[in-house]
Amino acid sequence: MVRTIRWTETAIEDLNEAARFINRDSPYYAAAFVKEVRKAARSLDILSERGRVVPESGRSDIREIYIKSYRLIYQVKTRKVFILALIHGARDLASLWKKRSDEYQL
Repeated sequence: MVRTIRWTETAIEDLNEAARFINRDSPYYAAAFVKEVRKAARSLDILSERGRVVPESGRSDIREIYIKSYRLIYQVKTRKVFILALIHGARDLASLWKKRSDEYQL
């Protein structure tokens, strides 16, 4: 089944923040990273079940794929995939998840 990909505002902010951080050292690698993240997100239209379940979420519909050292976190629905966050792997996702779960209406 082909699903529509939708980015949340928070996920867009996460991507922009990561790009700004990488851009401090290399504009080239920042642009390449953004391109790679967008390509990975687009691939979820068909391969939405490929990511692993996010342990911190406790839900089977919340999945993630790793891109470099970042976790692209998304929710799989019947006809859509919602990109919820792009979080550096070193960050404490459990506490961040608590803060953001109301926003995601999970």
